[in-house]
Amino acid sequence: MILKGSKFQLKVWKYLKTIQKGKVKTYKQVAIGIKSPKSARAVANACAKNPYAPKIPCHRVIRSDGTLGGYSGRGGIKQKLKLLKSENVAFSPI
Repeated sequence: MILKGSKFQLKVWKYLKTIQKGKVKTYKQVAIGIKSPKSARAVANACAKNPYAPKIPCHRVIRSDGTLGGYSGRGGIKQKLKLLKSENVAFSPI
């Protein structure tokens, strides 16, 4: 699959593909993982603009406070929750 996006988005999306099924990371953890530790907000924006969901699993990225954050894929936040539940991710979605 040839991905189209900004250099930063591609970096984020490539990293998202390394998050294992059944695991979640925070936007901050992703920012640190791509060696851009102060870019958590930009990571969230890259996730929000991900047109390849759920193949590129932005649903596995949550807020630092443990809440879901958003989901740009079809079905929105309800679909994010559904995908996480299907992967047996245990957390409080409140």
